[in-house]
Amino acid sequence: MIAHRTRQLLIAYAAEYETADFLDGDPSWFMHQVQGQQNQEAMALLASILSFGSRTQFMPKIQWLLDRSQCDVDYWIRSGSFARDLPTSSPQCFYRLFTVERMNQFLEAYRHLLLQHGSMGQYIERNAHTGIDALAAICSYFSQNGISVVVPKDTHSACKRLCMFLRWMVRDHSPVDLGLWSNIIDKRTLIMPLDTHVLTQALRIGLMTSRSATLSSAIQLTKTVAEIFPDDPLLADFALFGYGIHHSQA
Repeated sequence: MIAHRTRQLLIAYAAEYETADFLDGDPSWFMHQVQGQQNQEAMALLASILSFGSRTQFMPKIQWLLDRSQCDVDYWIRSGSFARDLPTSSPQCFYRLFTVERMNQFLEAYRHLLLQHGSMGQYIERNAHTGIDALAAICSYFSQNGISVVVPKDTHSACKRLCMFLRWMVRDHSPVDLGLWSNIIDKRTLIMPLDTHVLTQALRIGLMTSRSATLSSAIQLTKTVAEIFPDDPLLADFALFGYGIHHSQA
């Protein structure tokens, strides 16, 4: 049972932080810099898969992709133009574990998905009806195409970056999230993007007891916060962000 004061605090923080100001310095900002659903889908996927580690390091990498595509990300991928900008023979690091070659392989697999299904949204519509289905479908596609680092090979881990991507795509009526797939996936079935920060805040408040960032833990946390936000559990993502900001200032 969630304490009344905790419940009220989280509701207040969600309202305070789910605003357009949240975009400043957040990777979700990039998907708002392009026009059209297919460009937004593509930019959101690229931004989400690179969103780990230090923001000061990964944000410039996402910006580089946006710049190289000239804000037409879908065409850049669909046409294979990335191969010109990311030479396949280069052994150098693109970002942390992502070598240039690995990024090329990921983008080539994504290009085939676009050419075969039309868009990521259409692929999801054919293969998923819930948040967990969508996670499994994305992992399965890239795993079958030999991609197991840029995208998790399965749903054994928390799949934080993909959960965040799905939040962006599914949640509607938000100044942050796009809601492009709100008619495909019910936002009540989304799973909390669970990373160290969210885990720390959830433990501090007593929303969970597990200290491991697994999908099972993320699902359990989502069920708990659904007691506060039954129609939109991932509002708690903003609430826990806000709680962390206020707690660090205390």
